[in-house]
Amino acid sequence: MQRRDFVTVAGGMLMLGRTGGLVDRRSANATERPTARPPDRPSAVQEPSLSPAVFSRRLERARLELKARGLDLLIATPGTNYEYLTGYNPGRSERLIALLLPVAGEVERIKRHSVITELHGWEEQEDPHVLVRDTVRGLRRGSGSGTIALESSTAYQTFLRLGRALPGWKFVDAAPVTERLRVIKAPEEVALLRRAIAITQDAMAATFAQLAVGTTEVQVAQALSREMEQRGAPGGGLVQFGPSSALPHGGPAGPKLERETAVLIDCGCRVGGYTSDITRTIWFGDRPSDEFREVFNVVHDAQTAAMELGRPGTPCEAMDRAARQVITAAGYGRFFTHRLGHGLGMDGHEPEYLVEGNTTRLEPRMVFTIEPGIYQLGKFGVRIEDDCVMTENGVEVLSQRASKL
Repeated sequence: MQRRDFVTVAGGMLMLGRTGGLVDRRSANATERPTARPPDRPSAVQEPSLSPAVFSRRLERARLELKARGLDLLIATPGTNYEYLTGYNPGRSERLIALLLPVAGEVERIKRHSVITELHGWEEQEDPHVLVRDTVRGLRRGSGSGTIALESSTAYQTFLRLGRALPGWKFVDAAPVTERLRVIKAPEEVALLRRAIAITQDAMAATFAQLAVGTTEVQVAQALSREMEQRGAPGGGLVQFGPSSALPHGGPAGPKLERETAVLIDCGCRVGGYTSDITRTIWFGDRPSDEFREVFNVVHDAQTAAMELGRPGTPCEAMDRAARQVITAAGYGRFFTHRLGHGLGMDGHEPEYLVEGNTTRLEPRMVFTIEPGIYQLGKFGVRIEDDCVMTENGVEVLSQRASKL
C-alpha cells in the first residue's frame, strides 16, 4: 500500500492525498505561479509569491470571521480559497485533501512553502474521513457537535462523506467567510495585480501591432499568449473580428481578418496567482467608420460616468446604472447586454459584481473591472474594460485607459 500524507496546519490540519512525502520546497521569494493544470495532477513547483507573514495574517483573519459568525471550524478543499489561506494548491483528486481551520487556537509561524507544521501518515486502504472525525474530536474535546463552514466548491460527494463522519455537526456554506476575506485586497495583492495588468497591456499592444490581413482569430490569440509568456506570465484571451465582436464572450470561430473592421481582444495573465482582465476594441484599417467612432465614444463615456461616480459607500448597482444611463441616452440601451463589471483577484471573476440588484457598497481596496459594451449583431461590438481599485477618494484605474476616438 502507498502511504498518504496527513499534516497539521496552524492549529488545524491539512491532508494531502499524495505519495512520497511533502511538497517540493523552493524559494520563498518567487513571484510567479505555474499555469493552470488538470485537477488530478498537482504541480511539483508552485512557488509562493507572498511572505509567510501574509498567510499568518490571513489565517488569523479567517479565525476572526469564524468567531464573528458563530462558526467553529472551516473546512476547505483545494481551489482558490484553499490557496488563498495556505499559499499552495495541490489540486483535487479522488483522495481527500482538506484544510481544517478551527476558530480556536494560536496561529503558528507559517513555514516556507505552505502552512505545514506536523506530518501524520495514513495508508491507502484507510478512510481519511475517519481521520477528519478524530481530528475534529481532538479539536473540540468534550463536544460532539458544532457548526462547520464548508468551502463552497467542495465536491458534493465529499460533503456527504464528511457529514456521515461528523453526524453531530451542522454544515453551512463558507462563502460569507471566504468572500469577505478576499474581497478587500491587501497592498501586496494590489501590487501583483498591477504587474499582471502591465504585462497584459504590453502583450496586447504587441499583438495589435502584428495584425495582418488573412490571419484568424485563433492565430491572433496564440500570438497573444506567446507575448504574455515572453514577459514571464501565463495568460491569453478572446479575439474577435468584425461581426464576431458583437457576441460577448463568444468563441474563436469568426472569419479571417480583413481591413476596415473592428477587432476586440479580451484577455488577462497571472502573476503570483493574481489575474488581470482587460478588453480593448480597435479599428483595423485606415479610418474608423463614423458608426464605429460613435459607438466607441459612447462606451468610453459610459465607462467614465461609472468611474467618476464611484466612491466608498457607492452601491455596486449604482455603478451599473450610471454607465447604462449613458448608453441608453445615446439610443443603444438594448445593446448593452451584460453587467458592468466584476471583482478581480485570484479568480478572473469574483465578488463584488457591479450589476443591478447588488446593493453591496464599495469599500476601499476592492478591485473590480468596469467594462461597458455595445453589441450590434451582424455589425460589430465594442467593449472597453479596465481594472480598477477603490481608494478612500474614489476609483483609481490600474490599467491605462484607451483614448476616445
